Amino acid sequence: MEYMTESVTCTPGHILCCDCGVPISPNPANICVACLRSKVDISQGIPKQVSISFCKQCQRYFQPPGTWIQCALESRELLALCLKKIKAPLSKVRLVDASFVWTEPHSKRLKVKLTIQKEVMNGAILQQVFVVDYVVQPQMCGDCHRVEAKDFWKAVVQVRQKTLHKKTFYYLEQLILKYGMHQNTLRIKEIHDGLDFYYSSKQHAQKMVEFLQCTVPTRYKASQRLISQDIHSNTYNYKSTFSVEIVPICKDNVVCLSSKLAQSLGNMNQICVCIRVTSVIHLIDPNTLQVADIDGNTFWSHPFNSLCHPRQLEEFIVMDCSIVRDLKRSAGAGMISKKHTLGEVWVQKTSEMNTDKQYFCRTHLGHLLNPGDLVLGFDLANCNLNDEHVNKMKSDRIPDVVLIKKSYDRTKRQRRRNWKLKELAKERENMDADNERQYQDFLEDLEEDEAIRKNVNIYRDSTIPVESDTDDEGAPRISLAEMLEDLHISQDATGEEGW
Repeated sequence: MEYMTESVTCTPGHILCCDCGVPISPNPANICVACLRSKVDISQGIPKQVSISFCKQCQRYFQPPGTWIQCALESRELLALCLKKIKAPLSKVRLVDASFVWTEPHSKRLKVKLTIQKEVMNGAILQQVFVVDYVVQPQMCGDCHRVEAKDFWKAVVQVRQKTLHKKTFYYLEQLILKYGMHQNTLRIKEIHDGLDFYYSSKQHAQKMVEFLQCTVPTRYKASQRLISQDIHSNTYNYKSTFSVEIVPICKDNVVCLSSKLAQSLGNMNQICVCIRVTSVIHLIDPNTLQVADIDGNTFWSHPFNSLCHPRQLEEFIVMDCSIVRDLKRSAGAGMISKKHTLGEVWVQKTSEMNTDKQYFCRTHLGHLLNPGDLVLGFDLANCNLNDEHVNKMKSDRIPDVVLIKKSYDRTKRQRRRNWKLKELAKERENMDADNERQYQDFLEDLEEDEAIRKNVNIYRDSTIPVESDTDDEGAPRISLAEMLEDLHISQDATGEEGW
């Protein structure tokens, strides 16, 4: 018997699709890709539109079950968050690739292109590409909700200093900015005698307290108040308060040490000048140039106060100045300052120029003063000193005048100051009228003391032109090498921060 066979032309190594007859490479299903896709949709069950929550206040996305995370547009973190939203359906297929499709930043849409694979029909592997549309829905996070409800903080650090000058707080503000200790604060409130730092967790407040202890001489007390409790789950909600007290001594204060403390510091005189306050109190004896450092524990064990108010500073004119070369030191004397020079000066108040009344004193400013210079100091001879340590001293041990610093023309110094500082974003209330004067005093202290400005970020102010030194009266200035360039962060068209 003979069979009639019809010859079919096909390429060697190829077969015909059993559905449409198109020559294809052999596969387990023996069906072409077009027919296989028309029969099977491996993306079935994967949602093509998903909602994602976004908090406008803090710019964070919600990650279930209860976490809010910061993600930039088209970042790896945001892509991972989007994939977690469809994690369960994606577990049934193999994810090959995922990437963002560009969308207009203000459209409230995120598009993610997915490439998946799945085994179908007798072991054939089918690959498919599709796009998932994410709708960004606004939702306020719990932290921002508590902020709006005025019940947002869990811990507060109350920093106080019982002084009439804010020099220490201005210095502390710059240290906080330099080391980024303000980043976890919910808000900062400035009051007449200190600052309040509010935090969302007790751990952040404790970190600030530890920073303050390493920065300035302090002591603190901690307390907490029960807000609510759940007897079924045995959970408690507390609000913690940390009261931090800074030593009541500022730069340029004249202090009187107790006789016992002065003896323990190398038999220095009880009347001393505070030259700076960092993690310790730096004191200098204007009669001998002997210096001593007093930490917080020593201060609280032997407390002392400032003898004069900063407003009691008077202006003197130097009539005569001589350097003391050979100074006899007593037995057991401490360290001597190498940055200062001991001098004996005759001064006269500028308010008493029509009289012949002059004052004689020793000073640690012998390297700066010349006849005719103006200098600021305290007149202890005509001042009512109400201090327990001063009352126990012999009158001949109390100097008539204590000179603090050389005086320069403040207007000229402000005009040629080509640098600036950054400030914390603070809420202010009950502010004194002389805050600007105190801030200018702090800026002058930075110019005069290199040791203090090493811990401060100083930025160049390009709006102030560089003046010639022809009218320079010798006032200390900050060199350009010590200044940083101020980087301005602006908002680009996408709403994201950019340089």
